[in-house]
Amino acid sequence: QVQLVESGGGLVQAGGSLRLSCAASGRTVSNYAMGWFRQAPGKEREFVIANKWLGGSTYYADSVKGRFTISRDNAKNTVYLQMNSLKPEDTAVYYCAADRFYSSSWSPAYWGQGTQVTVSS
Repeated sequence: QVQLVESGGGLVQAGGSLRLSCAASGRTVSNYAMGWFRQAPGKEREFVIANKWLGGSTYYADSVKGRFTISRDNAKNTVYLQMNSLKPEDTAVYYCAADRFYSSSWSPAYWGQGTQVTVSS
């Protein structure tokens, strides 16, 4: 079992930046696919970004390309989501996710509880 705990959400103005953290426990996730999803009010949860493993391929939703990046600190068993040039439409609850494998229709087995990101205009 993998437990995931997100932190770092908050309120930020449009154009600003925010970094989310996802601390994993229960397993070492260095060889897990790790990623982020988000869910805005009244909308379905959507894929944001994922990384197959440290040094592996990274996949982005078109809406965040060039603005969001994912990184890992294996020593801390933690994954980060760096969000730059934030827009009001980025407002959502952001969820960290993990699975042993990644696929184009990724449905991770492990999820965090979510952290709220609000971008004001």
